[in-house]
Amino acid sequence: MNSRRIREDVRLFLVAIPVLLWTLIPIYHLFILSISNEKAMLAGKFWPDEPTLQNYRIVLNQQHYYLNNFWLQLFNSFLVAAAVGVITLFVATLAAFSISRLRTPGGRTIMNLALATYLIPAAFLAVPMYKAMGSYGMLNSKWALILAMVALASPYAIWVLKQASDKLPAELDEAAVIDGASPLQIFRLVYLPLMAPSMVAIGVYALLLAWNEYLYAFLLLSNEKQLTLAVALGQFLGADDSPWNILMATGMIYALPPMVIYYTFRKYMVSGLTAGAVKS
Repeated sequence: MNSRRIREDVRLFLVAIPVLLWTLIPIYHLFILSISNEKAMLAGKFWPDEPTLQNYRIVLNQQHYYLNNFWLQLFNSFLVAAAVGVITLFVATLAAFSISRLRTPGGRTIMNLALATYLIPAAFLAVPMYKAMGSYGMLNSKWALILAMVALASPYAIWVLKQASDKLPAELDEAAVIDGASPLQIFRLVYLPLMAPSMVAIGVYALLLAWNEYLYAFLLLSNEKQLTLAVALGQFLGADDSPWNILMATGMIYALPPMVIYYTFRKYMVSGLTAGAVKS
């Protein structure tokens, strides 16, 4: 038994190490370039001879013309991501409760139709979404991006929460009804506390989805002061003399918030999403 366990651990180790290296090598190069000057950046060494934090100072002090609105654009990214996380969680929680606990007629059909939208690549929906936001006069507004991302995130969020909600014992609702609880009281006093891990996971999922979004942000926002930092980073790539070391430093800074958020809530991400992944 022990020898079998050892062989399984060895196999896992042999698979995990290449995957880990494949994941970490790009991050390592990102960090190395971010602490290199222009000369060291072109040398291609494993570690720069004279590592420097000057690139980070340039970014934080907005000393490059591509970074004149760095802090504002970073704030825009925070605002959009937080709004998408909160609104998606609000919509998905109410919808999952209605479909799973209240047994709203046609609710499951609507949920399945919403999930069917994932059969269409999100890039194909970008132009119709652009046209729709233009029809409502919302282009170049952060609300256009927020609502677009909520529309993309909600079907999956509803499905996960609905599956997790189905696992809650029906006897809890029946006991609450016998005690005279209204549907709103059941939702607030029974449903929400039990669904908290899955709700945290879905909120973080929607937040990270919006934080990393580029295509929709690029299409729906054009004013430099409305841009998220993800789109602003893309401007570096349009120049012939792009300062790659400064771009990498900006990328490292931009990667820190989602990293902190994920590792803060990682236990909820695993348990919450897994709870809704398989229906018993």
